[in-house]
Amino acid sequence: MDRVIFHCDLNAFYASVELLQYPQFRTAPVAVCGDPSARHGIILAKNEAAKAFGVKTAETIWQARRKCPDLILLPAHHDKYRYYSKLAGEVYTRYTDLVEPFGIDESWLDVTGTLHLFGGDPVALANQLRDVMKQELGLTISVGVSFNKVFAKLGSDYKKPDATTVIWREDVPRIVWPLPVTDLLFVGRASARVLEKAGIRTIGDLAAAPRDQVERLLGKHGGQIHDYATGEDRSPVRPAGEVPPPKSVGNGLTFRRNLVGEEELRAGVYLLAERVALRLRRHQMKCTTVQVALRSPEFKTIQRQKATPAPTNVSRVIAQCVLELMEAAWHPASPLRAMTITAAGLLPEEEAGEQLDLLAPQASARRAKQEKLERAMDQLQDRYGKTIIGYASRQTQAARAIAGDEEKKEEKP
Repeated sequence: MDRVIFHCDLNAFYASVELLQYPQFRTAPVAVCGDPSARHGIILAKNEAAKAFGVKTAETIWQARRKCPDLILLPAHHDKYRYYSKLAGEVYTRYTDLVEPFGIDESWLDVTGTLHLFGGDPVALANQLRDVMKQELGLTISVGVSFNKVFAKLGSDYKKPDATTVIWREDVPRIVWPLPVTDLLFVGRASARVLEKAGIRTIGDLAAAPRDQVERLLGKHGGQIHDYATGEDRSPVRPAGEVPPPKSVGNGLTFRRNLVGEEELRAGVYLLAERVALRLRRHQMKCTTVQVALRSPEFKTIQRQKATPAPTNVSRVIAQCVLELMEAAWHPASPLRAMTITAAGLLPEEEAGEQLDLLAPQASARRAKQEKLERAMDQLQDRYGKTIIGYASRQTQAARAIAGDEEKKEEKP
């Protein structure tokens, strides 16, 4: 028997929360943005009225205003969004204990075992959930109803705002397969370009292609998305409160002024590498790949990645990987607006063994010594504060100039 999975998506979440305080703007074009004075002047969210003018998330304020001169800008209040996300989660748990958040504004619900308690009709229950959210929180949700998580999410994206879309097995050829392949969960632009060269443009094309062909194109990820396209996703909805370990950990900064020169670039790298390494140790994880994204003042972004010499959660190792990537990708004299360092290919510490390198037998011992040192620093900072101890690289003039910048953290489940 098929499961009954809901995917609930809070519509235009940031903007909707802000409009609770400004109901007079409800029909006007509204966007939530970062702080322009701190060089975070980008659109974080927009309502349906702004969307109609072509305003897009992540574009700059001046780009959005060029499309919509009357656009109303509201500052972001992330504490509010966390609060309302928690309230929405509490609503969901009235219907099932299998509630898995997917970001701050989306959640999967498995109502297979509790549907009979609410009348047995999944569509009626989805509509009831939408009504409760409007009445109690003043927010709207779109609900996708399907037999697995992937198609439930696709359903919530299919029609917005404040709608219920059902995708049962018999609906897949009609609703799902004609859609562009980028509508499928975890198919990004890079994967789509590879697929397009092979003549795969729609989800139906992907489902019809031989699985081994897609794996040759995209590796293990190709096999996974092929299963998604054919409806073979069987991943469970995790119980409420159970948080899966992250698959990647990233920290990014938009600097208050552009970094120029080798000293400033190294200071930025070490600052972010320390934060990434600390969070890896907090999760008791090690990474096998380091990724870096570099953004120029013209918003051109360069992304590079490389494997680590061994699984690591040591900041010096992560920083060295990034510096090697930057040496080939970024000229020190070129101004740098923003940087993000991401640790990927994560493994639990107990599974992250290191093979002895016969050509560099001391390297493993040196990394182990660095890890022990950084763990000792963690303990001292936890007890006495972050400023009690740190690497000398933190104390340079360049490091002090950027140390107070606003930080962006990313964790991908």
